[in-house]
Amino acid sequence: MNNLNSPLHADIQRRKFLEWVGLSGLALAVPMISLSGCHSGRFHEDEKQEFKNVFDLEGLSGKVMGKDAIDYLNGGADDSKTVKANVEAYQKIQIRARRLIDVSNISTKVELFGKVLDNPIILSPVGFQKFFHQDGEVATAKASVKKKHQMIVSSVSNYSVNEIADQSQADLWFQLYPTTDREVTKKLLERAEKAGCKVCVLTVDTPVIGNRERGGTTLTKLINSKELKMGNYEGILPEGTGIDDPGLTWEIIDWLKANCDMKIVLKGIVTREDAALSIQYGADGIIVSNHGGRQLESLRSTIECLPEVVDEIKGRIPVLIDGGIRRGTDIFKALALGANAVCIGRPFCWGLGALGQEGVEIALDILKGELVRDMQIAGTPTIQKITRDFVIGL
Repeated sequence: MNNLNSPLHADIQRRKFLEWVGLSGLALAVPMISLSGCHSGRFHEDEKQEFKNVFDLEGLSGKVMGKDAIDYLNGGADDSKTVKANVEAYQKIQIRARRLIDVSNISTKVELFGKVLDNPIILSPVGFQKFFHQDGEVATAKASVKKKHQMIVSSVSNYSVNEIADQSQADLWFQLYPTTDREVTKKLLERAEKAGCKVCVLTVDTPVIGNRERGGTTLTKLINSKELKMGNYEGILPEGTGIDDPGLTWEIIDWLKANCDMKIVLKGIVTREDAALSIQYGADGIIVSNHGGRQLESLRSTIECLPEVVDEIKGRIPVLIDGGIRRGTDIFKALALGANAVCIGRPFCWGLGALGQEGVEIALDILKGELVRDMQIAGTPTIQKITRDFVIGL
């Protein structure tokens, strides 16, 4: 039997941890440049074009971060077919627009977990954002405050959740990867609550990492060289401890509720069976997610998963969705199929990689602007008016 306290075991665990971080969706981009000079305006001024949509930001971010980085950011598990499915499935859904409705005043407000949000577009947890821009998560948080969007901070952010909150004054939610060492998990929860977080988003689709064949090498090297830090884990993560727990079960919800006062939201639910268990075990909310297509090559998009989850939940707890959202019409369709809000990842990351905080603001302005326009044309003056009657196709 292996000695769990031996130096050899610790080295194996460290290499497994670095592989997990390097190949996972937590670090979505790997620029082939030094961090010290990362994204300090190294693009021509004439490339500061008028951005018509988030794909324009994607184009510029690819130039700034380089091919390897944008390939990694846009990639997924196996052949990335689930990444494509997430986007393409929205094209199967048609909008049934109504006419002669007063849409001179549009409200995008929604209420989630006791808080009224200006709009239903939430920033998904993305780790290691200093790969995108030298200001990393702080730039994203400042943009979220300025543009009135809710942000979820990844447990593997470069800046700690406390630093992000202090520097941005953002009212944050915290995403959690629980380790096998519950004392580490407990300290993470304490740090999140100290930063003012009222919601804990538990990722449940990563017992092991998916088969991600592109990227990761540069990221692993940078972590090994200590050029990057994991702000939330500083001083609390023992050598050789990984940030995952393949033995995780539904009982974790009771443990979390006993060890923090945050609302518990499960990220990664894709079936009616697990939606029912989420209710049974006392979850406060759900995010329908397949990790952006980076875990299982299921070929099943999140928007295709949404209806059965919503039908099972029956409005008892909020249901959010992420994956594949690129347009205001995508947001409209997700809301029509029963989502209370949507979460975006790659679009705001393209903005961050292209122009830092300004780029995130542009991405958020584009998506909210498209949603408002689509609501007007479809005849829905409030988010609550967007119902299943407005869509067909799923």
